[in-house]
Amino acid sequence: MTLIALLGAKALFLLYGWLVSAILASYLSNRKGYGEKSGLVSGLLLSFAAVIIWLLWPAKADSRWNLQGPFGRGDGRTVAQLRADRSEDG
Repeated sequence: MTLIALLGAKALFLLYGWLVSAILASYLSNRKGYGEKSGLVSGLLLSFAAVIIWLLWPAKADSRWNLQGPFGRGDGRTVAQLRADRSEDG
């Protein structure tokens, strides 16, 4: 009985890891301008490898990743304001 309980706990932690990797891949792909669905699908199919792939994948030119960085800036400006500032600069 103890063996089954230990296998169940490991399976639960693997399930949590799989779901967290799908969430992270979805977040990264959305920030890089490719939408949440592509990251979610890759995260569910590739698990932990998808997070590494999305970290290495280049961001689109006008994405949140390029405008605000990976986590956003604390200056309170929206993406639209940053795009307007970028178009005025050059």
